[in-house]
Amino acid sequence: MSNIFLFSLITGLASALVLIPFSKRNKSKEKESKKGKPGGLLFGAVIILLIIGVFSFYYLTNLDRNFTSLWALAIPVTLLGAFFASGRERWIKGVLLLGSLIVGAAFLLAPLFNADEKYTIAKMKEKTEIETFDENETPASVPPKFARNKMKKAFGQVPNTSYYELGNLQIQKVNGDYVYIAPVEFSGFFKWLNGDTTPGYFTISATDSSANPKFMKAEMEYTPSSFFHKNLERHIRMQYPKYIFYGDVQLEIDDDGKPFYIRSYGKFISARNGFDVKGIVMVDPKSGETKDFSLAEVPEFIDGAVSPEAVSLQNSYFGNYVHGFWNSKFGKKDVKLPSDEGTEANVSPIFDENGDMYYFTDFTSPKEGVDSMLGYSLTNSRTGEATYYTGNLEESYMDSQGALQIIEKKFIEKKWKGQMPVLYNFYGEASWLTAVLDSNGFLQNYFIVSAANPEISVYGGTPNEALKLYKTALQKGGGSVDGNSKAEEKQVSGSIIRVYKEKSGDFTVITFLLDNKKSYVVSSESSPLAIYLQEGDKVQVTYLETGEEFMPAKEVIIEGLE
Repeated sequence: MSNIFLFSLITGLASALVLIPFSKRNKSKEKESKKGKPGGLLFGAVIILLIIGVFSFYYLTNLDRNFTSLWALAIPVTLLGAFFASGRERWIKGVLLLGSLIVGAAFLLAPLFNADEKYTIAKMKEKTEIETFDENETPASVPPKFARNKMKKAFGQVPNTSYYELGNLQIQKVNGDYVYIAPVEFSGFFKWLNGDTTPGYFTISATDSSANPKFMKAEMEYTPSSFFHKNLERHIRMQYPKYIFYGDVQLEIDDDGKPFYIRSYGKFISARNGFDVKGIVMVDPKSGETKDFSLAEVPEFIDGAVSPEAVSLQNSYFGNYVHGFWNSKFGKKDVKLPSDEGTEANVSPIFDENGDMYYFTDFTSPKEGVDSMLGYSLTNSRTGEATYYTGNLEESYMDSQGALQIIEKKFIEKKWKGQMPVLYNFYGEASWLTAVLDSNGFLQNYFIVSAANPEISVYGGTPNEALKLYKTALQKGGGSVDGNSKAEEKQVSGSIIRVYKEKSGDFTVITFLLDNKKSYVVSSESSPLAIYLQEGDKVQVTYLETGEEFMPAKEVIIEGLE
């Protein structure tokens, strides 16, 4: 608190020195003295008003207390100071006015000149495709809107329910499980006065749509919905008056269930414009204890060290400023716009096979009416490192908006809509996985559609059920199934007991049963001679051990034909 008082005092004194016309005061000093008026009355009143004004502004807004943040105040102060002054004093204050105008112009025009630097900071590594998804895993695919609805219905678990409301929802990995977490927040000023502390937070599975939310007791005093010195953002600002923050505070839970609030900090690109994330501030909401960490030092249990707002901003830099500021407004050569379909600040958190969290964003053309995807990015939520995937350049991929439109048309009579579209590599095919919700926000199914072949689509009650149907749809559609990152490739020999063939487009899908009582499926695209399969043939099969009822075969060699 002492920092803001000192900052306000220095600012008030400096502003008063510029505002008060000392040349006129010296001439009238003798007259005022004879009338019994203190000569410093006006000076003192101006100082007090300025101190109160500066203190109130910075206390209410939580703006950083760097002196560069005073540039907007400096212009009217120097202007009035020059206006009321005379003689040599007016000339000096005129110089100060000119300096403040130059600084103000530099700050206001910074976006015109630092676009190249923004792009350099946001530049991503480039790859073609993400790794194939392991079909034995379950993607974190429960939509946040559905999870939030379930938490609201379980709000009766909260003591003194009328005091509180559900806070912001976010995803996290806790003890190896993917869960959504939402704090319980005060529902107003008077509820805060009566409650003083919040009782805890809710948690619910992000992979199992049938799971129910659990209320976890954890008393929190410093929260986003508290007031005055207990307000979390104000508490952080008081401890770190000069830090530059970007994005909302987020709740993170350690493996013991203890909650902590974090907020991303960084630096301006130039002239108080732009943002480059550098670390986090972590707060114990019960005691108010704070500690800052660089990104390299962030504790292991924290998944979202880089705020989704900061990632969204970096995506905007990368997509818009490839050839500078003016190109982003007019020519738009090579410009690609990040999607706004994400679940958190236009990005969607997802996890890889190692349990590391990334923010997903797809990029589309700035041309209106085009739903073709130009690429997509994954940004590590702990380090901020990003990779841009171009996709198969020989194919045109549909963007997230196109996937949502397909779902809307598919269920037009029921008025169901998709939420949280995320691009995966399923069986070597770039595919959109999207949760489908009804008008009340309840989960109805999971929809998978090929990004390159939108006519290939399926839906199922669970992501894994939809995946099994999708594999069959790909094979029937003439596509090839390349397997996944962890399924073991094996070989087996035996005799054909039963065989079934089905024409699908230009190819044939062959399903056969061996004498080992296991079934396999193969497309004539990958194994052309398989169309000649018949009962009694002896074969050698190369397949992927997926554990499914019909395992995908990559190659079938028929004895006597090859």
